[in-house]
Amino acid sequence: MSTKAYRILLFYKYVQIPDAEAFTAEHLQFCKELGIKGRILIADQGINGTLSGTTEQTDAYIAAMHAHPLFSDLLFKIDEVDEHAFQKIFVRYKKELVTLRYDKELDPNVDGGARLTPKQFHEKMQQDDVIILDGRSNYEFDLGHFHGAIKPDLKTFREFPEWIRSNLTEHKDKPILTYCTGGIRCEMLTAVLKNEGFNDVYQLDGGIVTYGKDPEVQGRGFDGNCYVFDERISVRINQTDEHTVVGECHHCGTKTDRYINCADDTCHLQHLVCDKCEEEHRGYCSSACAEHDLTAAGSAG
Repeated sequence: MSTKAYRILLFYKYVQIPDAEAFTAEHLQFCKELGIKGRILIADQGINGTLSGTTEQTDAYIAAMHAHPLFSDLLFKIDEVDEHAFQKIFVRYKKELVTLRYDKELDPNVDGGARLTPKQFHEKMQQDDVIILDGRSNYEFDLGHFHGAIKPDLKTFREFPEWIRSNLTEHKDKPILTYCTGGIRCEMLTAVLKNEGFNDVYQLDGGIVTYGKDPEVQGRGFDGNCYVFDERISVRINQTDEHTVVGECHHCGTKTDRYINCADDTCHLQHLVCDKCEEEHRGYCSSACAEHDLTAAGSAG
């Protein structure tokens, strides 16, 4: 029996939502009344959210969503924690659930690649000719990734189509394994890959977080930690004695898995930092940011 008082819910579903903007306003009010906190994005094509609350609050949220005809089969990934992982509740409407701006409208439920369980994904990673493609952004990859995965070196998801055309075209005959945090980006990424002419395309069902909870795989093959979009920032995935730290301090290159925001309010760059450099640089990502704050303080004085 868990002694933790709070839970974090991670969920998404691609489904057509009629009058999604009105649904967004109603959902925000519902979340406020319930007292949960977090970040939920709603688009015409579905919902994507991470939220935190007490066991009672999250149970009530799950029950309400499952009572809705569009979300009766909505899957929730649940983590038990000691406190809220968010300060506020944000429920916002977006034109796209995952910003892609592709030249063709894709339905991941129809156009996406084959789903692999954690065990199947782990087994397929062992093949010699397989390409393991990370579907996340640079800073997420730098904290942790699957062993042997390709880092596309992209700042935004919408850069993927051009990157695929420039870097993967010659590998259309190879199996491509894709993964992301919870699965939502890879559903769309595999749809893009198939539309670009790749046929042997797979996605890790449930993403990295599901992979780390699988009792058989136990996160094996994942190096470092997984970046998450709440106040925890970093969570361990590999539960075996093979767990490693792959992140490198922004200042000195020492291995670390700690992300902080730059202390300069005009910057707030999220960067990896070791304990020593955090103290030495006083939380700033650069001397320019430290100087900026000193100048601003002098002007204010």
